[in-house]
Amino acid sequence: MAKRNKVPKAADPGKVKMGSSLSLKNRSSKTQTGVRDKSTVKRLNMYKTNGPKRNRDGKIIEAAEYQKAAAPGERARIEPNRKWFGNTRTLTQQALQKFQTEMGKIKKSPYQVIMKSSKLPVGLLKETSKTTNVHILKTESFDNTFGPKKLRKRPKLGTDNFSDMVKKLTEATTKHEEKEEAKVVVEKTAPNDYIFGAGQSKRIHAELFKVIDSSDVVVQVLDARDPMGTRSKYVERYLKTEKSHKHLIFILNKCDLVPTWVTKGWLVHLSSEYPTLAFHASITKSFGKGALINLLRQFARLHLDKKQISVGFIGYPNVGKSSIINTLKHKKCCKVAPLAGETKVWQYVSLFRRVNLIDCPGVVSNTSDSNADMMCKGVVRLEYVTKCRRLH
Repeated sequence: MAKRNKVPKAADPGKVKMGSSLSLKNRSSKTQTGVRDKSTVKRLNMYKTNGPKRNRDGKIIEAAEYQKAAAPGERARIEPNRKWFGNTRTLTQQALQKFQTEMGKIKKSPYQVIMKSSKLPVGLLKETSKTTNVHILKTESFDNTFGPKKLRKRPKLGTDNFSDMVKKLTEATTKHEEKEEAKVVVEKTAPNDYIFGAGQSKRIHAELFKVIDSSDVVVQVLDARDPMGTRSKYVERYLKTEKSHKHLIFILNKCDLVPTWVTKGWLVHLSSEYPTLAFHASITKSFGKGALINLLRQFARLHLDKKQISVGFIGYPNVGKSSIINTLKHKKCCKVAPLAGETKVWQYVSLFRRVNLIDCPGVVSNTSDSNADMMCKGVVRLEYVTKCRRLH
């Protein structure tokens, strides 16, 4: 049989043989196989961890790929380190001192508030090691204190002979006994003792501390006629030491009873210590109501983590705490009288959806006032004093 000659098949124009000499440029991107794209090339180059380039002396001329110091404003890769995933941070001494000075200024300023103080190392501000530890070697050398040539010093008694020392000890004991006698509560037998002891009972002080503990903002109401006489230094000291996270503001009430220049002077004097507002309590014709409401709204914005904030009003009797609350509510919510001692217990009043007001009974913290001072401040009712005089 005659052999048939095989006729070669026509090549398909859509297919390209592997051994073809066609360049890769002629291929479409979909039909390319084994060609690396840009991201793959970049990733593979990252795996080539070549070390830094050094000169003959061994000094680094050019740093490694991911160990270079990036210029400010340039995007850089963060150094992989376990400290970024831990709970501790490392500070230099200069950064710590800068933090202490800046935070100390903010903490002392009454017009600046530290937000989220629990997440800040506020404990670094209190350097107790400087006060608790006694550095002996700074005052005396090691040889004079602990070495074989140590010197034993005589104690400083402050006296030259034995008689002077006995006299000094007797004076100290008498002063101590006088202080202890002042602390003893004297029984109130005369009628005047009950009258002039208004606002100083244990029940009233218990009500005061209830209000302070329940309040986020404490408002101390002062009488514009005698701001320093109706100011409680004891409460301010307690808030600064024990309740430093609470805000304290002053309100100068009854500013309509003094001249304008007097109110202005007291505002300048008191504003250097705490935020101070002038106020005239009246349901119909008030003064300072808008400024106080704006201030309370700012405090509410500061405490967005809480659903509601409480504002406690404290102060001497008959300074107008209940009148201020009635002015803010624009209606009579609390009992008001021109005489002291009308408010007996603390009470809650809702001002806004997120702001509550707390009315507190009047508290007399300055026990060194004389009877005449208490009568002038309005702490004591005059009709009770006249009744006592008639009885005597």
